Amino acid sequence: MTFNRFAPALCAAALVVFSLPSIAQRGGPPAAAAAAAAAAAPGAARPAAETLKNPLPADKSVEQTITVGGKTLHYTATVGTIEIKDKEEKPAGEVEYISYVLDKPAGTPDRPVTFAFNGGPGASSVYLNLGAIGPKRVNFGNAGDSPSDPATLVDNQGTWLDFSDLVFIDPIGTGYSRSLVDDDTTRKMFYSPTPDIEYLSMVVWKWLVKNDRLLDKKYLIGESYGGYRGPRIVHYLQSTLGVAMNGMVLVSPYLNPEFGDGNLSPVPWMTTLPSITAAHLESQGKLSDAEMKKVIGYTEGDYASALIKGNSDTATRDAMIAHVTEMTGLDPTFVKFSGGRLETGAYLREVHRTQGLIGSVYDSNVTGFDPFPYAMNSRTNDPLLESIIAPTSTAAADFITHTVGWKTDARYEALSNTVGRMWDRGSDDLRRGSVADLREAVAADPKLRVLIVHGWNDLSCPFMGSVLTVQQMPVMGDANRVQVHEFPGGHMFYTRPVNQSGLHKLAETMVATH
Repeated sequence: MTFNRFAPALCAAALVVFSLPSIAQRGGPPAAAAAAAAAAAPGAARPAAETLKNPLPADKSVEQTITVGGKTLHYTATVGTIEIKDKEEKPAGEVEYISYVLDKPAGTPDRPVTFAFNGGPGASSVYLNLGAIGPKRVNFGNAGDSPSDPATLVDNQGTWLDFSDLVFIDPIGTGYSRSLVDDDTTRKMFYSPTPDIEYLSMVVWKWLVKNDRLLDKKYLIGESYGGYRGPRIVHYLQSTLGVAMNGMVLVSPYLNPEFGDGNLSPVPWMTTLPSITAAHLESQGKLSDAEMKKVIGYTEGDYASALIKGNSDTATRDAMIAHVTEMTGLDPTFVKFSGGRLETGAYLREVHRTQGLIGSVYDSNVTGFDPFPYAMNSRTNDPLLESIIAPTSTAAADFITHTVGWKTDARYEALSNTVGRMWDRGSDDLRRGSVADLREAVAADPKLRVLIVHGWNDLSCPFMGSVLTVQQMPVMGDANRVQVHEFPGGHMFYTRPVNQSGLHKLAETMVATH
């Protein structure tokens, strides 16, 4: 997920700090006062015991069993932490993770391990964990789902545990992970694009060392902003930390944000039109690979040409507007005055306006009531996000604290507005995206495999952006090393049971290949 779509709904836990005057009033010795002054200095790391009301528990494991496709899998679920230190080797943060490791008899071959990251920035890994590839899943993210539905975990028939061990990492400020330093230092160490890549790469390294898994096959899956992280983490691990990944899966990735000026370039509109059309086709029961092939062909051909010609060829322009109206099922007047350029926010309000509903940017066929239908601009949070926080937060916290027994009464941050608010969005690294790292990682390792997967209906990270990006990449060896695949659904297409087997097969094939 890209966090600029997220709701300002979550709060950070307050950090408890004792000031120097309070210590002096209690008669503390000069040495203690000096230590407290040093700890309170800007940028200084603060001891965890003084920073946290509830220090994170020691690692805890529990044996689990699931039945997938008639086969019983025995595995160990572990909730643990990895410490992050500053340049002076002082504790600066604690990263919480959940791992699932399949039990295997002695002497059997080592298993691959896959590291999972969600996006935001500010999202925990709960969405990939309990919605996509973990051994358990909870219902969320689809039309008709309610925040107050029971957050009941069931065996996930699409889990990847049958072919890879899994490690779900919650970045600082998400899940139960937290910073141990002041806000300014937190921003510099954890809430900026490049430092984020560097410390998360260290988490992967430290987990591999901690669990004696350095020599095993290694993979990464990242969703949305996690799809931006993916190529950069893989390249940083490969070129700096000395750990080579065998492959990566980018789910609805925020990969290439630079599409040009929408007043001049057709690319921004070429990126969104196919997803809008897919949503209409699905609502009509007509969505198929064959139909979408026609849509992509038109988008790359006559549509792009008409946009470039603009008012210099009114006949071509008018024909394009008529065809876009037919493709999308939208009001002809709306399409006409949009010039065939369908702005995402305007479309989401328009498409279900007659029913008093508003569509989600993650899947416009997932709707919610519009509480402010007469406002000039949308004044409500995205309807899909409104529905997923409760079930995922509740299910994750219950699994961690009750099932595994990793006892804490701290709040589980499935989606942190605080991280989003503090994030450095002015960085050139963010604007450039991660396509350069993707190209360099693929060029450096002729065996590295990359799988990019999207939902047809996603307007937050449209599939066409990845299609256009990959089409412009040079072929480096095997042309099949970098693939783009689409599925019915939106940003979280993996929550639809119909897509589980297809995603599983693609990933399992990639792991078997390298």
